[in-house]
Amino acid sequence: MSRPTTLDHIDIAILDRLQADASLSNVELAKAVNLTPTPCFNRVKALAAAGLIRSQVTLLDPEVLGLRLNVFIQVSLEKQREDALSTFEQAVSSRPEVMECYLMTGDSDYLLRVVVADIRELERFIMRSLSKIPGISNIRSSIALKQVRYKTALPLPAKGYTLAAPSEDGR
Repeated sequence: MSRPTTLDHIDIAILDRLQADASLSNVELAKAVNLTPTPCFNRVKALAAAGLIRSQVTLLDPEVLGLRLNVFIQVSLEKQREDALSTFEQAVSSRPEVMECYLMTGDSDYLLRVVVADIRELERFIMRSLSKIPGISNIRSSIALKQVRYKTALPLPAKGYTLAAPSEDGR
C-alpha cells in the first residue's frame, strides 16, 4: 500500500468519523462513508501508514473519576539550556497528572495542563514534584473555573487536502 499524497472527500469523511468515534467497526465506518468494507479497510490502513492516524484511545470522564480540578501551570526556568529543558521535560513526562506540556514563547518557558482531584492534591504535586525539578525559577498556576469547550477532533478541510512531502527523517 503506497502512502497517499492527497486526501479526497472520502478520506476526509473517514478521518472525521474516526475522530468522532474510533470504536466504529469497519462495516459501520464503510456504511457511514458510502463504501464497501474492503475499500474502506484499505483506505484506513493507507491513512494509518501515512501517519495520519497516530493512535486510537478511549476518553474517560474526569468528573466521574473525581478529577475535578483542571489547572494550567506556567513554568519558567533559570536558564533555557538544552540540558535544563531536557531535565524538565523528562521530569514532567513521568507525572500522570500532567496531561499536556508545551514549550512556549513569551513570558514562561512551559505551559502545563494538570488534572487533579482537589487543591490538596495540587499542592502536593507542586510542592513534592514540580518544585523539586532542578532549574525552575518560577511557577504560576491558574485554576479553570469551567470548561467551555473541549475537543480532540482536528479541523479537516471538507473537499480534500494535499499532504506535505515527508521530511528527511521520514515524517
